[in-house]
Amino acid sequence: MVSPIRVLLADDHAMFRAGLRALLDGEPDMEVVGEAGDGEEALERAAELGPDVVVMDISMPRMNGLDATRVLHERDPNLCIVILTQHAEEVYLFAVLQAGAMGYVMKRSAEDDLMDAIRVVHQGEVYLYPKAVRMVLDGVVRSEEPSSHKAALSERELEVLKLTAEGYTNQEIGEQLFLSPKTIDTYRHRIMVKLDLTRRAELVRYALDSGLLTPGSE
Repeated sequence: MVSPIRVLLADDHAMFRAGLRALLDGEPDMEVVGEAGDGEEALERAAELGPDVVVMDISMPRMNGLDATRVLHERDPNLCIVILTQHAEEVYLFAVLQAGAMGYVMKRSAEDDLMDAIRVVHQGEVYLYPKAVRMVLDGVVRSEEPSSHKAALSERELEVLKLTAEGYTNQEIGEQLFLSPKTIDTYRHRIMVKLDLTRRAELVRYALDSGLLTPGSE
């Protein structure tokens, strides 16, 4: 008898994790062996449980999924990691693939795609949702160094930029920095003006290229 695929779920929403657990435990070839509510706990649980596959969200407290993926991959390059996220921006896709993830699934299609993704990565292959495949084939993301003429950001602006790039909302950033959502929006507008950017995806790309989303960047 073939052993089931042992899965660790990492997402900061307990009810969402419960739904995923019910979904995966209903599959005869899968077993959810543990859960984590943030990136640091994901590292701890992975070390304790030795899962075959980690299903990882990107936006989580304490340590985001991007950093957690990078650390897990450095610890064990054979560990399979599937990113399950609401972020469809191409910059997230390439960042997590570079960090070591082997799968990228949108939360809105988890019920249809997640089980297939887990099976595929467990076989050593890469699983991407259809639009992500097109992004890769079309070469949407290009390696670009931040322009040298970019205006220097204040420490607070860098904090807002980093949290924005990690996928947090104005409300969530305000709660972390003890500021109102309106103030956060003002900071974000100021950042975009300084950097001559117009879209959120460009902010994320700038944060990635500047090293703000790498371990030890706080």
